[in-house]
Amino acid sequence: MSASQISQLASLISDSVATLERLTLESQTSIPDLNSFGFDPSSEAFRSAPGVAEAVKVAAAACMQLAAVLLPPTDSLYKLALGEHHSFAVRTCLEANVTEILREAGPEGLHVNEIAAKCGLDPSKLGRIMRYLVIHHIYREVKPYVFTNNRISGTLDTGKPSKEIFSDPESKYESTGFPALISHHLDLDHKCSAIAWDVLKDPVLGHSNEITDTIFSKGLNTDTTYWKFFQQPDNLFRHRRFGYAMKGMGAIQSPDLVFKAFDWNSLKPDSTVVDVGGGIGVTISPLAERYPDLNIVIQDLPIVVEEGKKFWSQKYPHALSSNRVKLQAQDFFDVQPVKNASVFFLKHILHNWPKPYMAKILRRLREAATPETTLIVIDNVLPYACRRSSDSETLSDNGGTYYKEAPEPLLPNYGAVSNSPYTLDLTMMFYFNAQEHTVLGLQSLLESTGWRLIKFHSVDPKNDFLQSVEAVPL
Repeated sequence: MSASQISQLASLISDSVATLERLTLESQTSIPDLNSFGFDPSSEAFRSAPGVAEAVKVAAAACMQLAAVLLPPTDSLYKLALGEHHSFAVRTCLEANVTEILREAGPEGLHVNEIAAKCGLDPSKLGRIMRYLVIHHIYREVKPYVFTNNRISGTLDTGKPSKEIFSDPESKYESTGFPALISHHLDLDHKCSAIAWDVLKDPVLGHSNEITDTIFSKGLNTDTTYWKFFQQPDNLFRHRRFGYAMKGMGAIQSPDLVFKAFDWNSLKPDSTVVDVGGGIGVTISPLAERYPDLNIVIQDLPIVVEEGKKFWSQKYPHALSSNRVKLQAQDFFDVQPVKNASVFFLKHILHNWPKPYMAKILRRLREAATPETTLIVIDNVLPYACRRSSDSETLSDNGGTYYKEAPEPLLPNYGAVSNSPYTLDLTMMFYFNAQEHTVLGLQSLLESTGWRLIKFHSVDPKNDFLQSVEAVPL
């Protein structure tokens, strides 16, 4: 890379920081201090100002790319290759309740001997683990061997008294969201990653598209599926923790996501919308409230439908009693019973299944579709790491492109700033032999099952890659 390109990265950082300072001043918000004691969700207010998200992405991506240029290549690769050390260190502090202990100690911090005494670990080992996290800006060492929370470590805080957690560890993650999610990944994904190469190189397992022949099934030594694994008595804690994690993630979902997914005003009164695999109907419920002239069918397995009836009876009893909202027991691999749907709606369904299973779900819907039916798929659509050509990722007419490329010389998908959806793609590989979508892969899948991709809708300002994909029958 030439000096001029390094200067370009430096300019992107400088210009983006200037933009952030101007926008936060205008919105009367501020960028929080990394050394803040703990994490306060209200400190994220600065991100809501228009233009801030883009400036943050450009500045962060440029910083990461500049570091990749300037550091020895062996350092960059070594850090990535030894990622299990990061996981080990975070899991130790999470499961030992270090963040809660430090929260109770206050901003002055606590000596590692006292932290270790409270959580029952060897102080010498714990101190080294915590210092390892500090160099990655998780926790702070304010004096030799005296540690305190910072903004990042604070995200691991359950908010519960440490004594309560130590006395009842099974309830630690109840109603916690993010800490539950991190614990889930550090438990299951770490076991998956340890066995992943052995599975991938296997001439049979490495090419499997079955939901029982997965990296997960080998890593957790089970012959069942991911979902059935959680139903086993020995995995009750894991099942509950996963439920708390998903509820927590759902709580931070954009409340108007469903309205951004499609032009609902284009539907005629009494049109039927089918939420395929819709759970108890939380995502679709705002639609029922705003559009009382639509008929909504929420389909899922029988046990979920029964829970859904309770939810609607409590939250929207009139919608249920008037028969405008129906909860229907239905396996999406079976013949679709609704033949007059104006919209089939699938949110976070396809990415949980290998390609042959995805195709079967889509074919069942195509068999039941009318010529006027619209298919809506909400999932991540991942850009390639190269600049797109003029036609490879562009839709004709008003479909447009589904993401804005980062400025040169950044990677067009903003590089490591976009880590989360690409990590989720590997997680889907681990658990299900499944994947997130690229636009060309999704387009090919849809066409092979009788659908034509016509439009993208961005549905979440916090995640550029979460898209509502609109398709119609071929």
